[in-house]
Amino acid sequence: MATLIDPEVERNEILRQYRRLLRTAKPYLSGNDAKLIKKAFNTSLEAHKEMRRKSGEPYILHPLAVAQIAVEEIGLGTTSIVAALLHDVVEDTPWEISDVEREFGPRVAQIVDGLTKISGVFEYGTSEQAENFRKMLLTLSEDVRVILIKIADRLHNMRTLDSMPRHKQLKIASETIYLYAPLAHRLGLYAIKSELEDLYLKYTDTDVFNELTNKVRQSRGARNRFIKEFVTPIDEELRAQGFGFEIKGRPKSIYSILRKMRKQNVTFDEVYDLFAIRVILDVPQEQEKAACWQVYSIVTDFYQPNPDRLRDWVSTPKANGYESLHTTVMSRTGQWVEVQIRSRRMDDIAEKGYAAHWKYKDTGSVQPESTLEAWIAKVREMLETNNSSALEFMDEFRQNLFVKEVYAFTPKGKLVILPDKATALDFAFEIHTHIGLQCLGAKVNQKLEPLSYQLRNGDQVEILTSQKQRPTEEWLQYVITSKARSKIKDFIRDDKRVKAEDGRFIIEKRLELLGVPSNQETLNRLLAHFNLHSPQDFFYRIAVGQIDGREIKESLFDPTQESPRSPSILEPKAFDQEVQKIRGVRADMLVIGQQTQKFDYTIAPCCNPIPGDDVFGFETDKGIVIHRTSCPKAVEMMSNYGNRIVRAKWTDQLELAFLAGIRIKGSDRVGLVNDVTRIISNSLKVNMRSITIDSNDGFFEGQIMVFVNDTDHLNKMIQRLSKVNGVLLVERFAS
Repeated sequence: MATLIDPEVERNEILRQYRRLLRTAKPYLSGNDAKLIKKAFNTSLEAHKEMRRKSGEPYILHPLAVAQIAVEEIGLGTTSIVAALLHDVVEDTPWEISDVEREFGPRVAQIVDGLTKISGVFEYGTSEQAENFRKMLLTLSEDVRVILIKIADRLHNMRTLDSMPRHKQLKIASETIYLYAPLAHRLGLYAIKSELEDLYLKYTDTDVFNELTNKVRQSRGARNRFIKEFVTPIDEELRAQGFGFEIKGRPKSIYSILRKMRKQNVTFDEVYDLFAIRVILDVPQEQEKAACWQVYSIVTDFYQPNPDRLRDWVSTPKANGYESLHTTVMSRTGQWVEVQIRSRRMDDIAEKGYAAHWKYKDTGSVQPESTLEAWIAKVREMLETNNSSALEFMDEFRQNLFVKEVYAFTPKGKLVILPDKATALDFAFEIHTHIGLQCLGAKVNQKLEPLSYQLRNGDQVEILTSQKQRPTEEWLQYVITSKARSKIKDFIRDDKRVKAEDGRFIIEKRLELLGVPSNQETLNRLLAHFNLHSPQDFFYRIAVGQIDGREIKESLFDPTQESPRSPSILEPKAFDQEVQKIRGVRADMLVIGQQTQKFDYTIAPCCNPIPGDDVFGFETDKGIVIHRTSCPKAVEMMSNYGNRIVRAKWTDQLELAFLAGIRIKGSDRVGLVNDVTRIISNSLKVNMRSITIDSNDGFFEGQIMVFVNDTDHLNKMIQRLSKVNGVLLVERFAS
């Protein structure tokens, strides 16, 4: 039965949220800002009046919530509030960008345009999300607020994801971890980045999320007692020395705890720095650095620091403007604790990113001294030099702008910041395109190094050049920055074009000599004979001598000879079906989509799902491919091609065998392999396909491939194996 909606209750809730927004924004408002916000609110309310969200609530509550996040959690001002309130009107209502510009001015219209998705049909094989992302970034280079409002929009969508169907949850959560969480991190929005990561985990791996959340909750009392004891001596000494300060204990996010558990292969109880202590100092800006080091000295008087874990982002801030001094010290109870020391200003930036320091005079530009400005200039440069597809662009964008940095110096001491794993050749292109194109090698710290040398923090790099040097295809393997890649590709493409013209001239002369007309039919015969698809490629190969022009003889053009055909490609589908037959997968074992109709599908070899696994279908031109939701490729597929994801689950007819892999580790002893194989074959009636065990220094590691019916069957076997004397770890891996 549908619940009755009381219009009066809804109206009051909308007004309550609107008044809350005005209260939060009040310190930022001046002139007739409040009137402008009221006008935007009424416009949005009217435009969305018939619309409801999936949860059933009035749609206007979404733009109100996005505006609230923009002010309260990101620290943006009036223009952003107005744009946030209007961010969906062009996409979802009859309003046009021209209407927004007429009523609210060009700046708001430009931001709303950047937030409006591209409409229209996308070709098969392109990515709607990637195209929209590229459009949004184009506006980013004009006005940073576009991205910040988009992040606020995404955060509210993630907070209200409960009302969405499962396949939409997976798509939106995957997009979030793939793009929006790293983007929030890059813009210095740490609190939002952590929440987005935790929400991603909540919807994609709910059991693990709930388990860790409970463990963190259970340990809260003990943690608070521990923090109190830990900070007491520091607190007393800071007071004695006359500091104005605040100390906070902060638990790590669920996502970062899980990442640490997986990376270091440890249990929850073994994650040593489950929380961080933050010391925030109230000091004038010119005294910040000295004060932070003074507090570091006080902390290390009481607790022994780990020398490998000192991070000084006070002297060299991160590229997104993050400043803080981090050290990890040993407490008296034998636990490592991370201590972060920073000023109030630094803490503001760490919590709200650069928005904390943007002084907009309604221009949308960033203070020029900020390192974020340099980052945005990089984005702008990527957009200008990039002529690859939107998907390639998005991939390059992630690789270049979401990674750690490496800090290197020119011979004159100028700091050059590049992505982690950047090479000497990347460094050369960063200095100037011409230097990159003529780069022979580099002197790193006075020592000769090749183009492919990976830079380390603090390297001093002198680039060696030569007029005769020319980029080759191989250079693309030596660079990771988008700028270097696109400049090398441009050079090779132009070089090929010039050489192809030379090749065309050679062919024309050859055909003239043979008395054959130079027309399309002649060219088609030549391409078919040499098994090539592109005329430019053919002319290029002629010019560089990969094809000998003398091979072109009159007999090729004899009209009585049948024109050669390009070899056809074998249809892989029949082969796939044979493999499925061998693996024992039948079409009636999966329910795909909302109905139970049968589809042509194949099992993805990258993650090998078996019945009982949480799976999804991915539409390709060869039918549907079934993946595990935890597949390493899943995040990328769901975020780039959300419109091609279909719901899938196993039916009850599971009495069939599927290949799965088990990894097993433990201390070596006589008879252990015998015990393991006996459990597999006798007690569980499982067929083993292969077993490999390596033993070293009293430890063994093995991989066993078995045929099982479903996940339960496999888990039972893993449980039994883990009880074998000497076995320390048993886990499934994607076979």
